[in-house]
Amino acid sequence: MTEIQNPTEEPVVEPTVETATAPVQETVPAAEEPAAPAVEEETPAVEEETPAVEEPAVEEPAATEAAEEPQAENSTTPIATYETKAQVVERLKALVASDEEVTRQELDSLKSNFYRIHHQEADAAYKKFIEEGGNAEEYTPAPNLEEADFKEQMTLIREKRAAAAAALEQEREANFQKKTEIIDKIKTLTENPDEINRAYNDFKELQQQWNDIKDVPAEKATSLWKNYQQAVEAFYDTLKLSNELRAYDFKKNLERKTALCEAAEKLADETDIISAFRKLQQLHQEFRETGPVASDLREQIWTRFKDASTVINKRHQEYFEARKQQEEENLTKKTAICETIEGFNLDELKTFAEWNAISDKITALQAEWKTIGFAPQKMNTKIFERFRAACDNFFTRKSEYFQSVRDNLNQNYALKLDLVEKAEALKDSTEWKKTTDALVELQKKWKEIGTVPKKFSDQIWERFNAACDAFFAAKKEANQGAHAEQTENMEKKKSIIDELAAIVPEEFEGDLRAKLRAAQEEWNQIGHVPFKEKDKLYKLLREQMDRLYGFANQNATKRRIDRFKESIKGGNGNDIRSRLMRQLDILKNEIKTYENNLGFLNISNKSKQSNALVEELNRKMDKLRADMEEVKAKIAALEENN
Repeated sequence: MTEIQNPTEEPVVEPTVETATAPVQETVPAAEEPAAPAVEEETPAVEEETPAVEEPAVEEPAATEAAEEPQAENSTTPIATYETKAQVVERLKALVASDEEVTRQELDSLKSNFYRIHHQEADAAYKKFIEEGGNAEEYTPAPNLEEADFKEQMTLIREKRAAAAAALEQEREANFQKKTEIIDKIKTLTENPDEINRAYNDFKELQQQWNDIKDVPAEKATSLWKNYQQAVEAFYDTLKLSNELRAYDFKKNLERKTALCEAAEKLADETDIISAFRKLQQLHQEFRETGPVASDLREQIWTRFKDASTVINKRHQEYFEARKQQEEENLTKKTAICETIEGFNLDELKTFAEWNAISDKITALQAEWKTIGFAPQKMNTKIFERFRAACDNFFTRKSEYFQSVRDNLNQNYALKLDLVEKAEALKDSTEWKKTTDALVELQKKWKEIGTVPKKFSDQIWERFNAACDAFFAAKKEANQGAHAEQTENMEKKKSIIDELAAIVPEEFEGDLRAKLRAAQEEWNQIGHVPFKEKDKLYKLLREQMDRLYGFANQNATKRRIDRFKESIKGGNGNDIRSRLMRQLDILKNEIKTYENNLGFLNISNKSKQSNALVEELNRKMDKLRADMEEVKAKIAALEENN
């Protein structure tokens, strides 16, 4: 898989070797809107005894304006939809070259459009490749040629936004200095009560200058405003204006503040909570910049404006609390997806089907991931990196497995191709036995070698099989005469078996052992029989031999025991008994050795050759047991004689 880009850009999960999976898209959410602090109650200034010249304190819209915090981009701004990646890049270049303000909403839309178009093109190319008969495992996605230019323009825009933010901060600091100077000038006007009336126009001009100067640093706004309010109140306390002039000012200020209250009350009907909150900040700025009203109306107008502000602030606070809760739920869902992917035991996947089954599950989880919204800002990047790492690990391991399988298939193909060439070199040979053994060995090796690439499988097998068939067909034709001879030999051996089967040992006259030896010699002089009948005939012969030799051995044993009994009558058998006991121990040890060997053969090998050896060992053990019984009988006879 290709590396997924920086989390602030569109991440891509590379399609696997067998199918193009949908990319995982992730963007960084805008800075979280801080909850607006509660509006503080303003205490009206205490009037002086002479109301004709008394000016009420200017109302401050509490902490709502003081906390100048980053706002979310306007979600209602229409955003263009683009048809090609080149159009997206051109729009970015236009934003870089112009003085137009770049919103995060538009940046997110441009990123989404760029990667949406790229994935559509990639899916279309993959489908076309498959429709034209391509192999999914061999598909290689085309590189995203416009991505480098896209990222470069995005970087330039970020730098541009950062520079604009720095310039704005410098401007706010300069505004703070200017407003501080205005406060000092108002204090200077207040220091000369005799000239206060003449200074009224200068005072109004300073107020206008104050209003024309915009934002200051948020952390200095409240204290600056309090200093300005104190200076203005001090000026009005000193100013000896006519009741008519002051009443006119109060009337105009009341009209303006009433309009601001109405505008704030209408914001409660706005569906866009973020937009309403930002507009409220602007209304607060205008409210504070508007002069005072008559003291008897001051608390009333401020209470009305504050109540309207409280409604918007409450909605704003509830909005971000709900969003925070949703983000926590999203984090839980995304964590569960990561744990699911990380929980797959990749070491147990041994087949294409098993890998593809897990691949389908991860593709489904990737699709589910895209339906889940942002996690909390401090965890959003981390949880995406965890998700990306889990996906990367799987698809990397899958790619390695597929490559290893392809390498193994190619290696098997090379091995089988070598066997084909050897078989084709032997197909015209007339050395029937030697070549048969060689081809049988080649066939055995062929079975031991695994599968080959599917496109070569039938072709290489047909070549190998044709070479083997050609030789064995020629061999069969050449050996048809030998088959007739083997059939004749088979009939001869069957007649020997039938002759032995007809012997009733108790009625046989003459030397039975000599008869059996003669039959065995005749059997050995007969040539080969058909291969498939060989073991069957030999088994029938052994059955008759064992039956007749068993009878002959029993008679011989009985005669030997009778002769032994006659030989020990009236004599001292201590030396004989010692010799028999030693012979008995030897026989027991030999039987034990054969039993161990027999057990080892039964466990280690199940071949036909092993079965023949087992039968031979069993016959020898039977002979040893018969000898041991004969020795025991002699010992018993010796003890009886004593």
